[in-house]
Amino acid sequence: MPVVHLVRHGQASFGAETYDVLSDLGRRQAEATGAELARRGLRDPLVVCGTLNRQRDTAEFLMKAAGLDGRPRVDARWDEYDHIELLRRYGREPDESSEDRQGFQQLLDHALEAWITDVDHDGWERFRTGALTALEEVIAELGPGRDAVVVTSGGVLSAVCGAFLSTPPAGTIALHKVVVNAAITTITVGRSGTSLLAFNDHAHFAGDRRELLTYR
Repeated sequence: MPVVHLVRHGQASFGAETYDVLSDLGRRQAEATGAELARRGLRDPLVVCGTLNRQRDTAEFLMKAAGLDGRPRVDARWDEYDHIELLRRYGREPDESSEDRQGFQQLLDHALEAWITDVDHDGWERFRTGALTALEEVIAELGPGRDAVVVTSGGVLSAVCGAFLSTPPAGTIALHKVVVNAAITTITVGRSGTSLLAFNDHAHFAGDRRELLTYR
C-alpha cells in the first residue's frame, strides 16, 4: 500500500526582514522530522517540495537526517498562497515587522475566510485544485511498495485535508490554525481509494523535544 507523508515546512522567520527563510528552530524541526520518517522505514521514497525557500530547505534538511540521497523534486503547486497579497485584498496592510503573532493570525483567518467564500474570485478553487491534482500525480507514480514525502505549507495542507473531510470554510480555517511546523499528515492509497489516515502528527515533538513545537 503506497503511503504519502505530507510535511509542513519548519518554522520560517516571522518578523524578520525576509520571512521565507527557515529559523534555527525550523532547521532543527526539519531534522527531527527526517529522523522520525527514517524510523518509520520509508520505502524508496519519492521526495517532492514546493518552490519556496522554507519548503526546499526543509526537504533538504529532512532528507539528510533521514539518510536519503539526491535532491527533492520541485513543484510550484505545493507552494503556499501569498498571505501578504491576501491580507491586502481582504483585510488591511500587514505590519511585516510586528511580532504580534496572535494579532497577525486573526487578520489572516479573516482574510482566508473571505477568500474561500468569494464567489467573484476563483483563487481559492484554483489553489485547492492545483494541490489535489499534484497529489494525484504523486500517487500515480507510486507502486505498491513505494512511499512519498511531500514538503508543503499549512494552507495547502488545510485545503487538501479539508477536501478529504468535506469541511465547510470554517472547518478548513480551523485545520489551518492548528497545523504544526514540520508535522506529518499521512495519506494511504488502497483498493478502496485514497484516504486521510492521520492529520498533523507531531508526536516527534513530545517529551524532551517539546521545545520544537511551534505553529508559526
